[in-house]
Amino acid sequence: MIKDYANNISGKKILVVGELLVDIISNDNIESLAFSSQFSTNQGGSSANLCANLKWLGIDTELVATVGDDNLGSFLINELKTVGISDTYINRSKNRQTSIVLVAKSEHTPDFIPYRSADLSIKRVEDSIISACSIIHTTAFALSKEPARSNILCAFTKANQMGKFLSVDWNFAPSIWHEDDGKEVFKQICKLNPLLKISLDDLERFNDDNLSIEECKAWLDKLNTKAICLTCGKEGVWFKGQNQNWTYKPALQVESVVGVTGAGDAFWSGFLSHFIKDAPLDACVDNALEIAKLKIEIPTPLYKKKSLIH
Repeated sequence: MIKDYANNISGKKILVVGELLVDIISNDNIESLAFSSQFSTNQGGSSANLCANLKWLGIDTELVATVGDDNLGSFLINELKTVGISDTYINRSKNRQTSIVLVAKSEHTPDFIPYRSADLSIKRVEDSIISACSIIHTTAFALSKEPARSNILCAFTKANQMGKFLSVDWNFAPSIWHEDDGKEVFKQICKLNPLLKISLDDLERFNDDNLSIEECKAWLDKLNTKAICLTCGKEGVWFKGQNQNWTYKPALQVESVVGVTGAGDAFWSGFLSHFIKDAPLDACVDNALEIAKLKIEIPTPLYKKKSLIH
């Protein structure tokens, strides 16, 4: 049972700045994209998925993103509109195609290949939009390339100066960053004292090393963050607030694993949807685990699920 907090959140909004793209996902679980499969087209992008999940969870939210001025861009915008997200801050680029990611559905970390274009060209975020939000969120994916990187970092710096909460899903993958190791960008983000979500896989890829949980926690202890969630898939989550000790919660038992693609976005949407209601950190994580469980058990995007038990 998902426990609700502070129903009155009038005036509080989460601004999501990041990637909106098409996920072309295998219909069946496959080991990698080297194996042939049939695929389905879905609205995707970690940032956009999180935004859609938040809207489904009853949170006022807006998305800043860029798609191509093509039919795939129209598909994405129409998908978002069906869940109540406007296209007010979604740019249509005439010079770039809508970005695509091929994904092998899996019970483990999925294989994927990105074909990126329009998502790189996120424009400058207006001060008035930043001022109107309570939390601003982005991802490592969105920060990996220019000009999106500079415009997002500028927006985060301004949000920090305005006293807003900052949120980052450091979903780091070398295949996205290529020759850039992401270290300097990560350092800049952490100087702003964000809420940080990072998976064990992300952290190992970022450090290019296999790490034990204790080594991960020691590494994360050095960071300047408002709160950290180290997600470990079916092994649960370690989390801590600023200047607090680490706490562990196991993953919730699922009836059947349909697929883990999007589970991280579901987890963080559950976390932020309670954090914005001033729920205790422990309760934010409980809700995050509940929402992640729902995502793993159902075959469709969370925001297409009609009801949520509070």
